[in-house]
Amino acid sequence: MLLFLLWNVNEAKASSSYVVIDASTGRLLEGSNANAELPIASLTKVWTALTVLDNVPLDDEITISNAAATQEGSSLYLQAGEVWTVESLLYGLLLHSGNDAAYALAEHTGGSIDGFTKLMNEKIQLAGLENAHFTNPSGLHHEEHYASALDMANMFRLAMQNEEFIKIASAKTYKPKEKSVSWRNKHKLLHYNKFAIAGKTGYTKVAGRTLVTYFEDDGKKVIVVTLNHSNDWNTHSSLATNVFQSYDNVKVVEKGKYRLLDKQVIEVKKDYFLLLKKEEQEEAKNVLIIPRKSSEKKPYLWNVTINNEVALKFEVKKIK
Repeated sequence: MLLFLLWNVNEAKASSSYVVIDASTGRLLEGSNANAELPIASLTKVWTALTVLDNVPLDDEITISNAAATQEGSSLYLQAGEVWTVESLLYGLLLHSGNDAAYALAEHTGGSIDGFTKLMNEKIQLAGLENAHFTNPSGLHHEEHYASALDMANMFRLAMQNEEFIKIASAKTYKPKEKSVSWRNKHKLLHYNKFAIAGKTGYTKVAGRTLVTYFEDDGKKVIVVTLNHSNDWNTHSSLATNVFQSYDNVKVVEKGKYRLLDKQVIEVKKDYFLLLKKEEQEEAKNVLIIPRKSSEKKPYLWNVTINNEVALKFEVKKIK
């Protein structure tokens, strides 16, 4: 069956980009201008949410400041002096894209907006992301506020390792206890595409439409990001379907104990899988990197390479 993607990649402008990554490993499967540094609008709030979750409890209470209540752009219509929990504001941040919620959470978590953005950028560096930098928690345009599609996809991959983030980002609706309102997730695919599990929308005049979606189908997990693309709903569905049909979920490393030539024994504690095309399955090779004797306490590094490029790597320890 032939699939015709609704976005002609060959005609993509330099100011647009897209990626599809393996959500389990971060491996790039498809993409165009994957490392181009572009404005991402409210996709920023994915990293805002994860930074908050890593630093403050969900039941912390926040008194809304006047500065937060008067933020421009998408809003929850928070009022100065209201008291909200971190948890409720995170739902408003990710489902309804409240800039006022972003500001309130940032003030509470970082002590100030500058303090919070410092936390965000430190987290970017720790994650090894080289094409991202943030100046605010909401995604409002600034020349020094950007991320590549590939870095954005990996930000979402890291966020999806947090159980609370998964719960919030995959919710279709939410009713906060603080006010008689109901928020419906703005990410349309979550409401009608059964394979779309979580995601975030974004838009500014400069960034255009931005979108990140996590899809899962029969053990295959992918993340799609489009930056500055108008037909994003259909494009995300088409890209995910194409990958699910073109790639197999292949076990490349099996759980168990392995005896090396020098009689040392190492242990792999779980099975490892990669999304691979048919032709890539023959190219997958396992390489074990053994530390020198002077560094025996260091773990061994297990690499899986495809066409001499590392597709997966993890540490293993010697048990004998």
